[in-house]
Amino acid sequence: MRAAIKRQDDLSGNARMRAGNQGSLSEEQVRQYDTEGYLVLPDLLSEQQMAPVRAALTEKVDRVAADLLAAGLIDDPLTEVAFPYRLARLFEGLEPEHFLEHGRSWRDRIAGYYTLMSNPTILDAVESLIGPEIFSNPVYNVRPKVPKIAAGAVPWHQDKSYWPDANSNPVITVWISFVDATLENGCLHVYPRTQRQRVLGYHQENYSGTGFLEVDVAELGSVAREPVALPVRAGTAILFNDRLVHSSTPNDSDHVRWSVDLRYQPTDQDPMPQHGAGFLARSRRHPERVAGLEDWLAERPETAGRS
Repeated sequence: MRAAIKRQDDLSGNARMRAGNQGSLSEEQVRQYDTEGYLVLPDLLSEQQMAPVRAALTEKVDRVAADLLAAGLIDDPLTEVAFPYRLARLFEGLEPEHFLEHGRSWRDRIAGYYTLMSNPTILDAVESLIGPEIFSNPVYNVRPKVPKIAAGAVPWHQDKSYWPDANSNPVITVWISFVDATLENGCLHVYPRTQRQRVLGYHQENYSGTGFLEVDVAELGSVAREPVALPVRAGTAILFNDRLVHSSTPNDSDHVRWSVDLRYQPTDQDPMPQHGAGFLARSRRHPERVAGLEDWLAERPETAGRS
């Protein structure tokens, strides 16, 4: 068993970061996150709050349908098919590589995604964990888990494996499902308390066509706890530490399991520009610098005119 490590987000670090925060989480919820490495917030987003994101997802699916139509792979964009089913129907009968041509996850600059990342309800929860100076990490992912495609299943991994050398600690993932996430359609699974260890050994898998980073089997065998499945309703958020070992299972349903994962960190940490352009999402010290929609669309980290 790897020894527990002393991190910047230990108890004293937490106290420093969280001083003066006006977050929405209770002491019990913060304790749950600190102890287990994750926290489930049922029904965090209302249907009204999810609507701009679903509109953005629909816009992206429109683009995918247009590409498939232009390539002669389909003859109907299926615009009348309901949101949870449309993308699954579009790829029915096609090969996995046709899906992978569009990427295993999406990071388009569509306004609805900014609306989600800057949502005060989400930021209020994050503020409870890292304080009021919040940077939205550039690594956000829209994940359409399409039925019967190997790329839909995500192996056991730690998000930190994707930025092992970045001086960003803590990074909080906020995972939100936009349909009910179930055992059948591939909900999230976690190994509690694994955020207390160093990053485990990992490798790039070669069976899904995506090259996900996967925890080594020998390392996974050293984890002392049993995994926990987290089926949740649409609009529920799961917050977890970037060292928490987690995965999601294949989608064996007839519809797409839509989710979006966002990441936030304190503003004094590495913004990871090698992964793209993040932005200042909240600041009580410098509210005038918080990036607006036009800044985000232009990939500016702060309001225009600021450095």
